[in-house]
Amino acid sequence: MKSISSLLIIFVVAASLSSCVGNRSLKEGSYKTTLTFKPGEEQKIAEAFLSLKDSTQIILKQGTYKFDNLSIAQVNHILIQGEGYDKTILDFKEQSQGGEGIRVTDVKGFTIDGMMIRDSKGDLLKINKSRDVTVTNLHAVWSKADSTSGGYAIYPVMCKNVLIENCYTEGSSDAGIYVGQTDSAIVRKCKAAKNVAGCEIENTSNAQVYDNEFYNNTAGFLIFDLPDLSKKGGHVKAYNNYIHDNNFRNFAKAGSFGTSWGVGNASPGSGVIILAASDIEIYNNRIINNNSSAITIASGFAVDDKAAEKINANYSPISKNIKIHDNTIEMGTAFPEPAYEHRIGKILVAVEQQLNASDPSRKNKRIPFIMYDGISNNILTKGTGVNPDGICIKQTGDNLFVNADFLNISNPKNWKPNTDITPYLCK
Repeated sequence: MKSISSLLIIFVVAASLSSCVGNRSLKEGSYKTTLTFKPGEEQKIAEAFLSLKDSTQIILKQGTYKFDNLSIAQVNHILIQGEGYDKTILDFKEQSQGGEGIRVTDVKGFTIDGMMIRDSKGDLLKINKSRDVTVTNLHAVWSKADSTSGGYAIYPVMCKNVLIENCYTEGSSDAGIYVGQTDSAIVRKCKAAKNVAGCEIENTSNAQVYDNEFYNNTAGFLIFDLPDLSKKGGHVKAYNNYIHDNNFRNFAKAGSFGTSWGVGNASPGSGVIILAASDIEIYNNRIINNNSSAITIASGFAVDDKAAEKINANYSPISKNIKIHDNTIEMGTAFPEPAYEHRIGKILVAVEQQLNASDPSRKNKRIPFIMYDGISNNILTKGTGVNPDGICIKQTGDNLFVNADFLNISNPKNWKPNTDITPYLCK
């Protein structure tokens, strides 16, 4: 007979494993109803989506389906199952109405697995106000990577407990994988290419992003907190990712360029951008050949001089408690051509030129790998601390860091970007 202590240990371990797995297993639990469809039955499928009952799986057999849009709302325990991203294809190219290809609203226990969705006018897959969400083995793409594409390929927003894995996105005019205003999210083993942003975690808390490849986007990986949203983000970890060659032109929609906070602000050549975010850890990643800035740490003031007016319980413009360590970082020999035509790209070019002009010993070195805008809480508190916001960097090598002194960038006589990393080294 096992001792009470042994039984307690077994119970704790089992409970822990159960909580980790949660609703992540695609096949766990049976579904009360199974509906199977094939190409040519699009009208029946659209009607089935609108009239779903709890605990239903929809199986979409191999072939290409042409839809206007699909919608699921206010049901529980739903599985949409294809036969593989190269076999079951949902085409929204001829969409005439609706903001998304597939819209999921207020669903508890939603899984979509094994298909390609493509060419909607708006977002491809939007999942709103849902929980226990799994998106797996999904390709979400636009045939053209330009401003006519929808904003987001995979787009859970205001959700809880989200898993996105083994997915591929391409052509988004905002972000390929976007997790917004969500609590508890995992993005793993995904790829994103030819998007403005490969992956963005925005106003989302308790997120882990790992084992992904983000490449050939304008910017590889973004962690933002923006004002005027319902939730504050934070506690985001990104590790074991391969973030490389993100030098693609920025093709965000004109409205994004026209707003302070739009992803149109991302310079071509950006690997990782942290904007107004807190409690972030970036480690054990390969960040290679993002040729404007490998890692950028910025405040809301970098894009909005009125950011202080927007401070509330859900928003602070200052990035703080940022840990960057043990990454492999390399950069190419020159800025990508699209950076020279981009507002933030031009600033990064100017930072490199100013550093090299003020320090001849740099001998035309590239802009340092980590670019910090230098705007700290001192601007709000009138303090004088050299690192009041807990930025912690532990990286080896040369040419690691620049405090770009954005506060003085409009006054060339006082503008003094510097490469002194000492105050920011992890203690």
